[in-house]
Amino acid sequence: MIETTPISGAPSAQNTSATSPASEPSALTSDFETFLKMLTAQARNQDPLEPINSSEYAAQLAQFSMVEQQVRTNETLSDLSTLLGGPQMTQLSGWIGSEVRALAPAYFDGDPVRISSAQNDQADSAILVVRNGSGDIVDRQSLAPGDRTAIWDGLDANGLPMATGHYSFSVEHYRGSDLLSEENAATYNRVTEAQREGDDVILILEGGQAILAPLVTAVRSGDPQSL
Repeated sequence: MIETTPISGAPSAQNTSATSPASEPSALTSDFETFLKMLTAQARNQDPLEPINSSEYAAQLAQFSMVEQQVRTNETLSDLSTLLGGPQMTQLSGWIGSEVRALAPAYFDGDPVRISSAQNDQADSAILVVRNGSGDIVDRQSLAPGDRTAIWDGLDANGLPMATGHYSFSVEHYRGSDLLSEENAATYNRVTEAQREGDDVILILEGGQAILAPLVTAVRSGDPQSL
């Protein structure tokens, strides 16, 4: 079955500049400054014969302290948001849970693995070659000419699941009995974490391997039913 997967709707791998905090004072900061001016003017212009009641003055000072604390809290939150990258972190979260296609080993934990490979127009047959994490060939399966995708079930000769771990895939292209080429095949892996290091976006895949976001050639929903 021929199937291609478009990459439209993929989370953007490009970084955007962090939004700098606004230079203009916030409404709360403006209110705080106005309150301070009013309180100072009130104390300066009070009637010596009828000074401000001490309890009233204490209440105003308490209100002043609360406003000041709120301004400082808002400034701290603004600085923290800038430190964490603001919109960039929200953008990176769009990768989490998606399944991405790339030329990388697949993590097998009992579920079938979907493989995508390039074609050789000169070939009349093809063989899917599966290697374990040590590089040993553990399986070989025939592919129909022209097939761009295949599903590896991960079962051994006795029908039992192979060991959990990373497996890499390649496709041998034949014309008759002659081997024309062997090309690495891309696989789908679920993204568990997205990181930003300088200008690079790094995706951590299920099983712990890491790849650069620009190496991704397709993205699909993480729903297992999409197989």
